[in-house]
Amino acid sequence: MNEVAGRRARSGGGASRRAERTAISFETARYIERNIPNFEILNEEALQIIEANAETVLEEIGVNFVENPAALQRWRDAGADVRGERVHIPRGLARKLVSTAPKTFTQHARNAERNVEVGGRNLVLAPVYGPPFVRDMEGGRRYATLEDFQNFVKLGYMSKWLHHSGGTVCEPTDIPVNKRHLDMLLAHMTLSDKPYMGSVTEPSRAADSVAMSKILFGNDFVDQNTVMTSLININSPMTFDGIMMGALEVYAANNQASIVSPFIVGGAMAPVTVAGTLTQVLAEILAGVSYSQLVRPGSPVIAGAFVTSIDMNSGAPTFGTPEAAHITYGAGQLVRRLGLPYRSGGSFCGSKLPDAQAAYETANSLNMALLAGVNFMLHACGWLEGGLVSSYEKFVMDADQLGTLHHLAQGVSIDTNGQAMDAIREVGPGGHYLGCAHTQANFKSAFWRSDLLDYKPFETWAEEGARDTQTLANERVRKQLADYQAPDMDPGTREALEAFVATRKAEMPDAFI
Repeated sequence: MNEVAGRRARSGGGASRRAERTAISFETARYIERNIPNFEILNEEALQIIEANAETVLEEIGVNFVENPAALQRWRDAGADVRGERVHIPRGLARKLVSTAPKTFTQHARNAERNVEVGGRNLVLAPVYGPPFVRDMEGGRRYATLEDFQNFVKLGYMSKWLHHSGGTVCEPTDIPVNKRHLDMLLAHMTLSDKPYMGSVTEPSRAADSVAMSKILFGNDFVDQNTVMTSLININSPMTFDGIMMGALEVYAANNQASIVSPFIVGGAMAPVTVAGTLTQVLAEILAGVSYSQLVRPGSPVIAGAFVTSIDMNSGAPTFGTPEAAHITYGAGQLVRRLGLPYRSGGSFCGSKLPDAQAAYETANSLNMALLAGVNFMLHACGWLEGGLVSSYEKFVMDADQLGTLHHLAQGVSIDTNGQAMDAIREVGPGGHYLGCAHTQANFKSAFWRSDLLDYKPFETWAEEGARDTQTLANERVRKQLADYQAPDMDPGTREALEAFVATRKAEMPDAFI
């Protein structure tokens, strides 16, 4: 694990330990490298049936590429049957095109110690994405502002178990729609040194993201390396719109990574059955990823799905359900057979508050994603109310619990220390292990311990105000924001980024739709 500058110098003895506990430190864990097996729910026969059905969907039913004549021409040139805006992809063509996408890639951060490896046995955790509202204990539920956005970037930077700064951690509604991407990118680039995501809400905003990244990293570096990952949602069922595909074209052409991701609410955007949904998910992934390779063979792509089911009484999406787990496990198997990095999972919940419902649903969703073999987990912390709200308190609650994923993924050590035979011999029958040499040597790292949850005796807890978890989280938010220290940055680079943002804003009249 890497520790960022900021920890105060330590002296010896008890004073040293007290200083270590009270010092402001920003420690970030390395991305997760799994030492546990993936959970595979589908047998070989089921996988082959779904793969064959997905090819049938592409060939016989087809997919729509709307408002994008250039995309239609690319498909014609590749050998697809294009009828109007409907593209029928011959059996095997999409899979052949997908084969040029890399199995793994590095996303570079401006602090090289924060680089992440996407794919293989790795899991990269990124925060919530997209909510127009925020919630905290003081202000309740309200529209998000740029200050909120900046606060979430700071919290993400200071979260030990979070590897990625993310993208639209909330929508800053006090900034014009056509300009807010500039402020959001500037916040990610200056307030954090973790990897970040680019804008996808319009192709020109993707181009701005590339231009700002070239200021931050240098033209040549961006031309030859991946410094952004961006979310390209498919309009399920089986429709690729011009805006999202236009953004994908910009990123693919510039060798920047795209997350090609169906947005699935089972029963609304996909069939109610697991196998039917997986068939559609695979067809959409094949079409979207193969299109990225038509733009630029070898451009990095993450494939996966946002998956939830629907409450058939209210029509609201539901989270942490068994069906969502089945689909997430199965999609992981299908994506791995394509040789692509896999995106899914998150701190999903439908609760309006960071309460017991939120905790149950989030825990189910996070553990499901770990076991499913997810490589890039968007929405890993902060998600509330079905994705409508970024919650300050839930952000730090979730970010704390991401530590359990790191420790679960380590698996079981069976080396000499892990076998603990010396301890068993030393203690013998009827003794205890608290004072034995093995315990003394391992007690600091033996068990994962939350930095947020309360483990105190009842009396101490009562004396300290009988605080519940939301209250503890609120205190943590205020402390982290008060303690925040921006990572070092070259002043000239900052000035160049700020000048670019000011110039681009001056070139456009404000637009709020």
